[in-house]
Amino acid sequence: MRARPISREALVEELAELIAARPSRAWTRVAVDGAPAARPGELADALVAPLRLRGRAAVRVSAGDYLRPASLRLEYGRTDPDVFYDDWLDVKALAREVLDPLDPGGSGRVLPALWDSRVDRAYRVPYEEVPPGGVVLVDGTLLLGRWLAFDLSVHVWLSRGALERGTPEDERWRLPAYERYEREVRPQETADVVVRADHPDRPAVLVR
Repeated sequence: MRARPISREALVEELAELIAARPSRAWTRVAVDGAPAARPGELADALVAPLRLRGRAAVRVSAGDYLRPASLRLEYGRTDPDVFYDDWLDVKALAREVLDPLDPGGSGRVLPALWDSRVDRAYRVPYEEVPPGGVVLVDGTLLLGRWLAFDLSVHVWLSRGALERGTPEDERWRLPAYERYEREVRPQETADVVVRADHPDRPAVLVR
């Protein structure tokens, strides 16, 4: 792969154009995937306004609000990287409440947040109606390779050194999970768009 340098602002505009070019009568489900150190949520947030300027309603969802309850998530300990990889995300709930309703002929009703893992209880937020042509932007970690129905995927990639430097000490036990993700899912090959973000203010699009 070669890296095409791009400014942060130009990256957001380029991604917004790519998303807005999809059929205007259909919903679009976008994954913005990356380890927390890559700040995928910030990129997903930045896409909302440009999409709305292009006439596309945009709804934000974070996979972090679709984690399983602590009794299930932490059943085998708090620092097991394989459990983090396999069992933390409630994949079925994310599909049921966010992605599947945007299938052709679906209801268009999505639940922006399900479970508040900080206090370990359900959010009390209403469903949102996504109008035809609307976009749901889902940020999260380890999202690809799970058979989730995304129409477009963006992977924010960090080199091993940048990932290690950007991961807080109390989360470094997760590093083997990210290595496993690179090895098994190969997000640089799986994602539709890959952004290298070792330097957040100087990203680059990786071109195959």
